[in-house]
Amino acid sequence: MASHAADLKELEQPVIEENKIILIWSATVWLVVMNTTMFNVALPSVLSELSLSSSTASWIVSGYSIVFAISTLTYSRLSDFLPIRKLLSIGLALLAISSIIGFFSQDFVWLLAARLLQAAGAGAVPGLAMVLAGRYIPISRRGKAMAFISSAASLGFGLGPVIGGLITQYLGWHYLFVVTGFVLLLLPLFRKLLPHEETQKIKFDYLGGLLIGTGVTGLLLYLSTFKLPILLVSIAALLWLWRHIHKVSTPFIQPALLKNKQFVKLLGIGFGAFVSHFSALFLMPIMLAVIFSKEPATIGLLIFPGAILSAIAAQFIGRFIDRFGNIPLILFGQAFLIISTLSFGMLGNLSPFVILVTYMFMSTGFSALTSSISNEISRILDKSELGAGMGIAQLVQFFGGAFGVALTGLLIVWQGDLPVEEIYRNIFLGVTGLLLLTSVVFYQYRRSKRRQSI
Repeated sequence: MASHAADLKELEQPVIEENKIILIWSATVWLVVMNTTMFNVALPSVLSELSLSSSTASWIVSGYSIVFAISTLTYSRLSDFLPIRKLLSIGLALLAISSIIGFFSQDFVWLLAARLLQAAGAGAVPGLAMVLAGRYIPISRRGKAMAFISSAASLGFGLGPVIGGLITQYLGWHYLFVVTGFVLLLLPLFRKLLPHEETQKIKFDYLGGLLIGTGVTGLLLYLSTFKLPILLVSIAALLWLWRHIHKVSTPFIQPALLKNKQFVKLLGIGFGAFVSHFSALFLMPIMLAVIFSKEPATIGLLIFPGAILSAIAAQFIGRFIDRFGNIPLILFGQAFLIISTLSFGMLGNLSPFVILVTYMFMSTGFSALTSSISNEISRILDKSELGAGMGIAQLVQFFGGAFGVALTGLLIVWQGDLPVEEIYRNIFLGVTGLLLLTSVVFYQYRRSKRRQSI
């Protein structure tokens, strides 16, 4: 018994400088996420300065989303064979190079190239963060680490519009690239602190990566164009991928992951959380501008407190996960998201203060839910599946965010004849229905987990 306790204590000993790495990585996540939301605010200025149409300029956002989603999964999968240290160095180097290109870009082609290269580098940050935590941080402290990283992302979402608006207004949109370029200053610290891992020589599944890239790209493009040929190509690529991964020895995605019912349930819960959060982030500025005639700077300041609260709550969320496990926090997060979407739908037209307070609930619930889901995934998967599993989770969640925004935009158009208050209420009630459905999925997950423990 004493020997077993000693073994457990040894397993809990830090193998990396956890606090330093998590702090630096959280700062990097903050910069990367803020980079995404900052540029959305600058789009009107880019449209005007480069004389672009709205459809052309939309590629700056949708192109970034597509490349980011695919690169996140790719980096996570490669981490099963290549050192995290090396992969992150490549990602941050690409971010720095793209920031230089973007700062000096004077036409649409160079601007788009810079944004796509940024996305290719930025994808290394969120996926590898969760892989590192799952691989090197003991279960007893993993929740705190993942919650801290998730809170940095929430802070980036909240600060992005505020900082992006200020920089664009007073310096110009080119200077947004300078902010992202600061990640280069963190590279030497990562090189010093991250563990040295061995490289495994394998035959990488390039075809599998190409197929999933084609499938995901097609789905995201279909959401914005609704062209049937794009959807058919996407479905064909995904069907081919399913057949392909059963034939190769080292597939891009292990078939066992997609057959793991518990893992797939967690993916569904995460998908619903990202749909609700991104739909709210898309709708809140519209509601504040259309219903309450608020200026962009004021809108950013009204959203900001929710992001700050999420960052503060992260420490408590992490401690709760480490002490009580993930299940109570998943339940807490879902409850807060359901309460928030109902409040947005039923009370959001009463006052900007209602929106401010409601988003404080939503951001806290979202942070709790995403942190606990990532932690739970790291617990139920084998280490050999961790890289691909975390990558798939990030991909599904990011796709959920894109899906939420696209569907919300369509629902606004389809309900164009209704009063604006009714349009927003219907959308939020629909999102509430989705969250209730994911609550049923969580109930099934919890019941299956109890059966396995008996």
